[in-house]
Amino acid sequence: MNGVIIQMKTNKIIGIDLGTTNSCVSVMEGKEAKVIINSEGGRTTPSIVAFRNDEILVGEVAKRQMLTNPNTILSIKRHMGEKNFTVNIKDKKYTPQEISAMILRNLKKQAEDYLGAEVTNAIITVPAYFNDAQRQATKDAGKIAGLEVKRIINEPTAAALAYGIDKQNEKEQNILVFDLGGGTFDVSILNLAEGNFSVLSTAGDNLLGGDDFDNKIIEFLLKEIKKEHLVDLSKDKSVMQRLKSAAENAKKELSNAMSAQISLPFLTMIQRHEQGNSVGESIHFEYNLTRAKFNELTQDLVDRCLIPLKRALKDADMTPGEIHQVLLVGGSTRIPAVQELVKKELNKNTLNKSINPDEVVAMGASIQGGILSGDVKDIVLLDVTPLSLGIETLGNVFTKLIERNTTIPTTAKQVFSTAEDNQTSVDIHVLQGERPLARENKTLGNFRLDEIQAAQRGIPQIEVTFDIDVNGIVSVKAKNLGTNKEQKITISGSGSLSEEEIKRMIKEAEENAEADKIKREKIDTLNEANNLIFQTKKSLDTLKDEIQPEEKNKIEGQIKDLEEALKTEDIAIIKEKMSLLEKESQSIAVKAYQKAQEKSKENSDNDNYKPENDKNSDPDEVVDAEFKEKK
Repeated sequence: MNGVIIQMKTNKIIGIDLGTTNSCVSVMEGKEAKVIINSEGGRTTPSIVAFRNDEILVGEVAKRQMLTNPNTILSIKRHMGEKNFTVNIKDKKYTPQEISAMILRNLKKQAEDYLGAEVTNAIITVPAYFNDAQRQATKDAGKIAGLEVKRIINEPTAAALAYGIDKQNEKEQNILVFDLGGGTFDVSILNLAEGNFSVLSTAGDNLLGGDDFDNKIIEFLLKEIKKEHLVDLSKDKSVMQRLKSAAENAKKELSNAMSAQISLPFLTMIQRHEQGNSVGESIHFEYNLTRAKFNELTQDLVDRCLIPLKRALKDADMTPGEIHQVLLVGGSTRIPAVQELVKKELNKNTLNKSINPDEVVAMGASIQGGILSGDVKDIVLLDVTPLSLGIETLGNVFTKLIERNTTIPTTAKQVFSTAEDNQTSVDIHVLQGERPLARENKTLGNFRLDEIQAAQRGIPQIEVTFDIDVNGIVSVKAKNLGTNKEQKITISGSGSLSEEEIKRMIKEAEENAEADKIKREKIDTLNEANNLIFQTKKSLDTLKDEIQPEEKNKIEGQIKDLEEALKTEDIAIIKEKMSLLEKESQSIAVKAYQKAQEKSKENSDNDNYKPENDKNSDPDEVVDAEFKEKK
């Protein structure tokens, strides 16, 4: 019986940077570390877990609602290794290992979606100062997530690996790793001698990170809003969520620009009393934040970086002149004032920032994984593959074995299996391209592996190996691991594609990515429309005794129009009907907002819950691994 094949486990070892604020996952593709993009299109994933109804949210979706959902847990890494620390969600206790496992499971899924195969092995990084209990807790979290943690390595060591410092010719080097992340700050000094890294000193501030820079902007914006509109919005969780997002974006923009425009239309609704009448007013806020103002607001935070930096040098018994290289790690090292401080203190004209600081630790971890699996060896990098190479698998799927821009020579292998019962042969369809479906890519060749012993689907193991030599000649081999019988095909010049054809195929892939973005935007619009209908109906019900019948009928008519528009899935029509409903329902939105504020004030004393290990948390904020449960 002939047919297609399905995927099995991969022998690749993924690299994971399990961060306090954000996490990242990487894998070796050929001889390069590849950062895996998550389902939201991000290269890093917020280390946030939220519980909503019976659903567990991880990452960006959890972050978007963290100030409005009391059952949100963040910065759990701070509590790794604490013996008696637990958090309670709906009367169920969770350890830091279990919460971390939820994040790791999400990263594992990202890797599996990317590789098209089950992932079971990982390298996970930890701060250099982590003790045995913290390291063991990290390994336990990996085990709970279904990962065999092959090794725990220090974050600064991983960064040094990613920068390729171990491959440089100097006999001995002292490397300072300056790691300013979202929630923590660490300085480590490493010594590299004869290919081995040793940590000479480490110092840090566990309560200093990019979030603190964001908070400085938020505090300033709240003051400006109060000055302009005479209203304090610091207790409005929806407003704070938008301000946090705006502050984070402005901070990032100011790393490359001298100013950032902050625009927050329809921030909230307030009620004003004029001449005995109650009038609803929409709060709109605009502000142009300059880099100079940002530096002024955050000067004390930048100054705090000096203390661990000096301590690390002192503990290592070194002067700035004895440091050969400075590596920047963590997204907050993009802040120009931070870079200037490091240059001045260490008397360096340049800092090594050639790799994305958000990703460098995960990349180093995957390189360590490649070393352990034998994928990374001392080779001369001569060229790169212009397009990805792979085979067709079940469902007309193009499964990549070698990614575009992988340095050659290179070899990649993966084990597949049969897709149907009693299948006695498999067809190997070799492809080149960047599109997700096999039919949208270029065929390089076909061959068949026969004499597979009849068995239940998924039982036979077929190992497919791609090998590209220095001349770009591709050899593809399929081997029946049960009988050792094999077939292969050799393709010279990767199918002899012209440069124009390669550019066209890459362009088509980019155009397809934009189509995916449009699909996501469509889904977002549909969700927003449904949410508007729900919220408006809820407000109508809450205020049924306070709304005039004619006003209620008009709004109900607008709701019906939007519901009908949703059936068409025409985004332009949906947006038009949404705009009309928003306009008509503005008056009841003001009343509903007022009523909700009054109710929130009445119930504030009974609306919070703190984990038993922290009795001093602020009930209006979600910080560290704390949460609040609504009664």
